[in-house]
Amino acid sequence: MILADKIIQLRKKNGWSQEDLAEKLNVSRQSVSKWEGSISVPDLDKIIKLSQIFGVSTDYLLKDEIGEEQIEYVDSVDESHVRTISLAEANDFMNLNVCISKRFAPAVSVCILSPVTPLLLYALADAGIGGITNALAGGLGLVVLLLMVAAAVAVFIINGFKLNAYQAITEGSFELGYGVSGVVEDKKKKYEPTFVTGVVVGVILCICAAIPLIVAAIMGASGLMIIICVDILLVIVAAAVYILIRVAMIYQSYEQLLQLGDYSRRAKENNKVIDRIAGAYWCIVTAVYLAWSFITSDWGRTWIIWPCAAVLFGAIAAFVGSSENNKTK
Repeated sequence: MILADKIIQLRKKNGWSQEDLAEKLNVSRQSVSKWEGSISVPDLDKIIKLSQIFGVSTDYLLKDEIGEEQIEYVDSVDESHVRTISLAEANDFMNLNVCISKRFAPAVSVCILSPVTPLLLYALADAGIGGITNALAGGLGLVVLLLMVAAAVAVFIINGFKLNAYQAITEGSFELGYGVSGVVEDKKKKYEPTFVTGVVVGVILCICAAIPLIVAAIMGASGLMIIICVDILLVIVAAAVYILIRVAMIYQSYEQLLQLGDYSRRAKENNKVIDRIAGAYWCIVTAVYLAWSFITSDWGRTWIIWPCAAVLFGAIAAFVGSSENNKTK
């Protein structure tokens, strides 16, 4: 029995139309019709998927001498909901991440730098320099902060929409087409030295960022100088984050395609829970920060809520991830 007859027989045995089978394989009905008419032959990855869907061995499908009486059944896997990612689509996804990293990285840095102006204006007002009042410093500083954050958010939204076309990769379940994993693994291996270097430089900058502030505190510097050192800290952290995001977004595109680490199917399920928590969490943190800052007009100290909130969120995410993993065991 030839492959075409076997496909017809197995399809009808499962009660599927050609359209049903085509949908499960993510191909056109015409493709299935050509296979069943012996006009064309499925490629290797489709043969494997046919084997999984029908619950038979690939040997049974490919070897004409094996008839129905010798059929080898295997565990059937319904992967009709799993999308197959072609090499062209994988390359488009990786190239898009390279482009978006060039926009996301500076946008995040702008968010980190947004408190620099309010802090400096507050310090100048506190020191009586330039005739700036506390009210003017607070109001003008907040305007600058909001404009910077708004510009960054616009970048996030615009570029985020571009990634929506690849939700099957970033959030859903998928499989790579024949030969795609090898190409992605090769690119990942070549990029690893750049990624490691970027991470090392970024982490070192983050660690060293606090040195000016520590030195100023030890030397008993004035309040103005302390604020300037805080601004320097934010500038260095912004530079570090820029480097980290640039290399991380490119590297994570490889891991997303290969479904490794934080991008495995189980991890994606955990991330969905964490994302729902994050939406409400950061809205509350922002509201608390603005309320505290307006009530106290102490912009020089209220910034501390952000690193504290970040550490707390990390602990929450770790707890949620651990809880979800325990449920699946």
